[in-house]
Amino acid sequence: MEGSCLTHDQTRYIFETNTIGIGKEAINVDDIIEASNHFRCIDMIIDKANLMLSEKFIKELHYVLKNGTSDSRTAWFAVGDYKKLPNEVGGTATALPEEVPHKMKALLTEYNAKKQKSLEDILTFHVKFERIHPFQNGNGRIGRLIMFKECLKNNIVPFIIEDSLKMFYYRGLKQWNDEKGYLMNTCTTAQDQYKTYLDYFRI
Repeated sequence: MEGSCLTHDQTRYIFETNTIGIGKEAINVDDIIEASNHFRCIDMIIDKANLMLSEKFIKELHYVLKNGTSDSRTAWFAVGDYKKLPNEVGGTATALPEEVPHKMKALLTEYNAKKQKSLEDILTFHVKFERIHPFQNGNGRIGRLIMFKECLKNNIVPFIIEDSLKMFYYRGLKQWNDEKGYLMNTCTTAQDQYKTYLDYFRI
């Protein structure tokens, strides 16, 4: 999805061989670094799937994702910490930097108060997280990693939002307050796709 211009094959080569074929097109070094970092994030959410979701863990995910990128060498970009400058998503304003710590604490307190989370609970958290947009960049990727982790923790089939579902996913985020079914249906479709991968690998 957003955040990288690497093709599916280029991403696969990084994962499988730790190399990338150089063709005619220019490739942003940050895309390569972040793809590699993303694999480390996947390991983290699997290893720590059963831990309670916390600000510390969320910030750690962001640090791992963005570490070593050009963003990490920029003074105003807080790698592994909340944003310093206002940002927006899809033309919509998000929480101001000074509002983020309070809003994140409140969101996590509300979410963690529920002992057993449903898919709807996880999606509600995700929508609120994306509307806060706590980091300068990488919020969508961190948000979807959190969803995957929380599905594992709560014995819900996890899912990946593939390109074919991207626009439905964005619509679902935007329309959540008016129609939860858009995002719910998109994510259950993604679950069905993920189940086919599990069946293929006999998991």
